[in-house]
Amino acid sequence: MAQLITRPPSHNLEAPALSMEAVHLEYDGNAVLSSVTAKIQSGELVAIVGPNGAGKTTLLKIVAGILKPDKGSVHVFGHRPGGHVCIAYVPQRSQVDWSFPVNVAEVVMMGRIRKIGPFRWPSKDDWQFVRQALQRVGMTQYADRQIGELSGGQQQRVFLAQALAQEAEIILLDEPFTGLDISSQEVIISMLQELKESSVAILVSTHDLSLANERFDKVMLLNRRLIAFGAPGEVFIRSHLLEAYGGHVHDLPQAGGTMVLAEPCCGEDPEVDRG
Repeated sequence: MAQLITRPPSHNLEAPALSMEAVHLEYDGNAVLSSVTAKIQSGELVAIVGPNGAGKTTLLKIVAGILKPDKGSVHVFGHRPGGHVCIAYVPQRSQVDWSFPVNVAEVVMMGRIRKIGPFRWPSKDDWQFVRQALQRVGMTQYADRQIGELSGGQQQRVFLAQALAQEAEIILLDEPFTGLDISSQEVIISMLQELKESSVAILVSTHDLSLANERFDKVMLLNRRLIAFGAPGEVFIRSHLLEAYGGHVHDLPQAGGTMVLAEPCCGEDPEVDRG
């Protein structure tokens, strides 16, 4: 008899949370990502930065198992992607249908369903996980609110609660700070710091170089290939930024160091990083 449900693989506790080896993906004969190699440990907060079209979203989808690389390999706790319930992927807000008729508690329960399986009714304990997750992100009072009625920052907090209910050990966030004010960004960053202290590995794609420099443990600098990976001070140097952003990098005198101004393409607002 064919096995209908694939059991998630057991973790290799000696392996990194995530390892990528020479990951390569093409679309219409053009390389979208090439030769991306990196290892990320549990409890690391990693920013993925680079200009538009650099492959940030593509890389997150490969890690999540949504896309399959043409060459190279990805391993999650020592195993290939697919069947892992330990990975929570939060897409860009522009890719979410906010008119879908679900309330906040139901959205968070979707993460729990991934954990318990689609053929089980949620138990009282599962709903307790949902309540605890909402309480942890400060969204208990919005449990019955339709998800589309929330602000952008509140929506991101709900998706973090979903990851908590899922008991995710790797969280992938695609541009979670876009459109958020500074106070909302700070709330999300504080929550990510708490998750990191719980040994969760977190990858966040962002255009905000200053935020990546100041608040993340490591940075992956992409422009269709991995230009640099490591501590922010090792990655955010002029030669690397020139390689990623081309002629859109300028040195400006700034008290206490040099300000690197990276002007993305496609009419986006400039990004600022202080080195």
